[in-house]
Amino acid sequence: MKVLLTGGTGYIGSHTAVELLKQGYEVEIMDNLFNSKIEVLDKIESITGVKPKFYKVDLLDKEGMDELFKNGGYELVIHFAGLKAVAESVEKPLKYYENNVGGTINLLECMKKYGVKKLIFSSSATVYGDQDGVKLTEDMQTGVGITNPYGETKHVIEEILKDVAEAEPDFEATILRYFNPVGAHESGLLGEDPNDIPNNLMPIVMKVSTGEIPVLNVYGSDYDTPDGTGMRDYIHVVDLARGHVAAASKMKSGISIYNLGTGEATSVLEMVAAFEKASGEKLPYQFAPRRAGDLAKVFADASKAERELGWKTELTITDAMNDTINYLRKNA
Repeated sequence: MKVLLTGGTGYIGSHTAVELLKQGYEVEIMDNLFNSKIEVLDKIESITGVKPKFYKVDLLDKEGMDELFKNGGYELVIHFAGLKAVAESVEKPLKYYENNVGGTINLLECMKKYGVKKLIFSSSATVYGDQDGVKLTEDMQTGVGITNPYGETKHVIEEILKDVAEAEPDFEATILRYFNPVGAHESGLLGEDPNDIPNNLMPIVMKVSTGEIPVLNVYGSDYDTPDGTGMRDYIHVVDLARGHVAAASKMKSGISIYNLGTGEATSVLEMVAAFEKASGEKLPYQFAPRRAGDLAKVFADASKAERELGWKTELTITDAMNDTINYLRKNA
């Protein structure tokens, strides 16, 4: 199967490219390199022996997108591309709606024009809004209590996909709701290396460990959790990538929705301790006030993905930390 990855040089896209190539898929990548680096293509080749064809195209470039699809011959699109800095989305909501929602509409129009019927969409647990402390299942209500425009764009795109599936009976869309990706490829060649200011825990931990950021702010110490810090479902990025391969092999008409998570929640301080154990170094941190909208505990029920896709996580927080340290040391 010939697959186009939008945003395929990014953190999750690049790891998914590796897993798809290992399974014999023909992979092409489209990215505007806003939050990734072209050198990732060489790293994918080093791991797999295959360098994917690459096109520097922006989702908002209608002519460029049309040219790409006109000659593409794609059977499946996996759609990672999008802006994702939560704090920036609050400051620049129009930019996020234009890029994420508008760009996805351009993509869907190109797919329709050139007869591409299969799409896997990179969504997020943020669509569940303010449901706190319960295992999140795919049939729960979404779109209520979302606290930032980034999360809203994911929800809006999910609703657009449902409407397209209703209008076009042969459209096949799988929505994958990610929890919190961490870790790196075991080779140390691929990992999380954002160009923008990181918002997620692990990129900040990595920058604290290298001295780029002096101290880790732990937002909130009085949550109703065992150690008072927020708890999240952290999934190794390679497990997450393999979830896309599993989804690609089980496409069906209409909309399918799956959580990709471990089903377990780990606190910020537990993540810090795991990083310290893997690195052998102390990580400076300080408590800071809670951030608006942050919940105490967010974690997945991922049993549907295991039941229907035959997928479940295999890698641990310890694996993620060891792979992160390896990546940091090889890319220092």
